[in-house]
Amino acid sequence: MASAKIASLVIRTLAKPISSQIKAQVKQHERFRNLCIGLAQSMHRGEVHLRTRLLGEQPKHIRPLSETRAIENGANALAEGFLFGVAALLIIGETWRSARSNTKRRENVDVRIEELQAQVEDLSTEVNSLTRMFEEKWSEEKSRNDELTRILERIVEIGLRGGWAEFEDTPLAIPRVQLAPTREQPSSQESPVLDVEK
Repeated sequence: MASAKIASLVIRTLAKPISSQIKAQVKQHERFRNLCIGLAQSMHRGEVHLRTRLLGEQPKHIRPLSETRAIENGANALAEGFLFGVAALLIIGETWRSARSNTKRRENVDVRIEELQAQVEDLSTEVNSLTRMFEEKWSEEKSRNDELTRILERIVEIGLRGGWAEFEDTPLAIPRVQLAPTREQPSSQESPVLDVEK
């Protein structure tokens, strides 16, 4: 970017001596001089037509410029036209360069967005697979836990129904717990009573 600005500055600096050289060459070459005279006379006629029409009058007779004045005006017009053309080309070149860099930047951004979208899709696929795997493991663990709970409840139920075993040859006896009423108990008791036997 800095090199483009330096090149633009160099071209503008070189354009001024070239326009001065154009003015000098007009006086030396016959064809160039005739071109400048024709250009200056047509510019003069157009200017007079425009001025008189703006004032609301009709142009009658337009007196042409003298040859010296026509050469000078034509050379100035060519030199200024050259400078204007150089400036216009520099502006067009800068616009094209910035448009190209913007296009390249947009393409880079689009490529990066596509890469990020692909990464997001990969990550979402991986998250979905991990979620499925977690749910499967969770359901397996839940079913195992339910099975162990059922077995443990069955063991406790069997132990409570059959009574607790007593340790042999020890003074410690595990108490018997009855949750359901036995047939010997009177029917007036509606709720089960815990009987602890030592």
